[in-house]
Amino acid sequence: MAVDEQEAPAAPGATRTRGRAHVVLPAYNEAASLPPLLRRLAEVARTEEVAVWVVDDGSSDGTADVAVEADGLVVRVVRHPVNLGLGQAVQSGLRAVLEVADEDDLVVVMDADDTHDPALITALRAEIAAGADVVICSRFVAGGDDTTAPAFRRLLSRGAAVLFRRVLRVDGVRDFTSGFRAYRVSLLDRAAVHWGERLVEERGFACMVELLLKLRHCRPVIAEVPLRLRYDRKRGPSKLKLRRTIMQYLKLLMRDRLAPAPYRPL
Repeated sequence: MAVDEQEAPAAPGATRTRGRAHVVLPAYNEAASLPPLLRRLAEVARTEEVAVWVVDDGSSDGTADVAVEADGLVVRVVRHPVNLGLGQAVQSGLRAVLEVADEDDLVVVMDADDTHDPALITALRAEIAAGADVVICSRFVAGGDDTTAPAFRRLLSRGAAVLFRRVLRVDGVRDFTSGFRAYRVSLLDRAAVHWGERLVEERGFACMVELLLKLRHCRPVIAEVPLRLRYDRKRGPSKLKLRRTIMQYLKLLMRDRLAPAPYRPL
């Protein structure tokens, strides 16, 4: 894993809030989607202290080159020589951030396909400041919306939400599969010390549920804010494989039922 860094100056006269938001963008062949997303992040960076971590997961379309050309942002690129899957991209991004983050920082994980609105970072920070340890941008609370997504994706995420709510019963969570979340750095530090390289083991989309299930052993305070998914801004084909993802969710549920709880409080 290699990390490249580019720092850009803040906008003149911009006011900053306390603590940096480290935005992790797992990216596989997202050269077309990254420029508009990075421009939106640069707008947020005018009033929020933001560092962007693009995890180039073995892309073949110049994703890393596009990332380092961003203006108005602190950008670091974490490179995988080959495609390792979403789970390992998330893991690499989190570990890179935790090596440099301060205690009052937060980690935000977003999709790199421009379907998530970076303006929500302000609301995520506010929830963390108010005492939350994990904040999920949720399609399934009042004000949330996913009508721009294809029918098969809506069916999968809604079905998974019902299943996980009934089986797992994690307080404060309605949208288990959302890829747009914020985490308190101290929470991730505790979890990383316990699980090490096993913090994220799933390679596909189930990694977001897996991480949430592991973090619940730290007894976090979890909050949700409304997410209006902008799937209409997506520029490339979906990387989600329906049958494979369903099997990953079911395997994850079985593994969670069989796996023992941590042997000591986290």
